[in-house]
Amino acid sequence: MDNEGKIMRINTMSYLIAAALVMPTLAIATEGGVLAHQGNGRGVPACSVCHGAEGQGNDAAGFPRLAGLNAAYLLTQLQDFAGGQRRNAIMMPIAKALSTQEMQSVAKYYADLPLPANALDSDAKPNPSGRAIAQHGRWNQGVPGCVQCHGPDGRGVGETFPSLAGQSSVYTSNQLHDWQQGKRPPGPLGLMRAVANKLSDTEINAVSTYFATLSPAAAGHRSAP
Repeated sequence: MDNEGKIMRINTMSYLIAAALVMPTLAIATEGGVLAHQGNGRGVPACSVCHGAEGQGNDAAGFPRLAGLNAAYLLTQLQDFAGGQRRNAIMMPIAKALSTQEMQSVAKYYADLPLPANALDSDAKPNPSGRAIAQHGRWNQGVPGCVQCHGPDGRGVGETFPSLAGQSSVYTSNQLHDWQQGKRPPGPLGLMRAVANKLSDTEINAVSTYFATLSPAAAGHRSAP
């Protein structure tokens, strides 16, 4: 084999190796998009029916924004729904009908979506008492400010503390009540259940409304035009 032939063979092998490395990622992204917009034909409807075409959620119905949330966090939630650790009549059967690969795919798909332009809850109004709890907490009663874990303006920190900013106030309120009722895992060190149990219904409504008025846009994360 002459030098030109050897070079062509090397280039071809390099291309095939690169393609083999890239294709699984492309397949996951494609599968996630199909699940989001078409379902899987085995009991899983399109996620977009409830969570919106852009993953923006549904404020009035309390379906959360998924676009831009951490992929590992989303995957954990699906696993918890499937395993019964997190209880929800709609999500539990859907999660159980997803394979591990499908969970990973749809979690990655939503994590990679740009933040929708209409991410804010249009009905939420500024709430001073909610801001006080969110930003400063009540340390004398063992309630830290939400931003201590969820980051500046509640934009989320890593795979454990999701973004709260721009989420539906109905959704956030429902989750705090779910923690009170033991419908969600208590979180690291049992923190979320402990905090929720120290909040009144009025305070839950206040802090949920406060976060709904904040922009979820964070440095380094693109927004939809």
